[in-house]
Amino acid sequence: MQRQKMPVYEQIAIDLANRIYDGKLIVGEKIRGRSTLASEYNVSPETVRKAIKILEDVEIVQSTKGSGVVIASRENAYQYIRRFSGLTTMKELERQMRELINERERLDEELSQTVGKVLEFSRKLRNTNPLTPVEVEVPEDCQHIGKSISELKFWQNTGATIVGIKRKGELTLSPGPYASIQAEDILLIIGDEKTYERVLRFIGE
Repeated sequence: MQRQKMPVYEQIAIDLANRIYDGKLIVGEKIRGRSTLASEYNVSPETVRKAIKILEDVEIVQSTKGSGVVIASRENAYQYIRRFSGLTTMKELERQMRELINERERLDEELSQTVGKVLEFSRKLRNTNPLTPVEVEVPEDCQHIGKSISELKFWQNTGATIVGIKRKGELTLSPGPYASIQAEDILLIIGDEKTYERVLRFIGE
């Protein structure tokens, strides 16, 4: 559907409002006479009169006998401009551009920080997969030899779960809480990134 063309007098009203908002026409100043404006816009004085009447109705200008037409409000000029979709001032475009640039810089910084955190976390976990068992050998002088997993409260003390025990070449999977710890056993454990260190300390006590 073709859009209806805006009347010339309304186009002139919008142009004058833009000039007021941009500071080319200052609040308190008089607008030039209708004849001058008519010549500038290449229209009839009647068309200029209609444009001025619109600006009066929205209180952008004030018209009094003997004083002519005086610019009354820059804010009202801005509000009037905002009514028209797709019409804006250069200052408004610059403001929007600055806001977009600032937002992009903020997002770039946030993205950079997030990437840094991901890389740091990946570095820490590079050799630690909580679902991949880690082998720990029980030393001969370990004070926990002969005790069961349950008796040692192994998980409570280390945060590790024993998923297997290698003993003399044989592997027992899921040994259960009553399996005992023997010297030179290889414990297959899973847990978080600190698990290995905690288990080493515990069996070395």
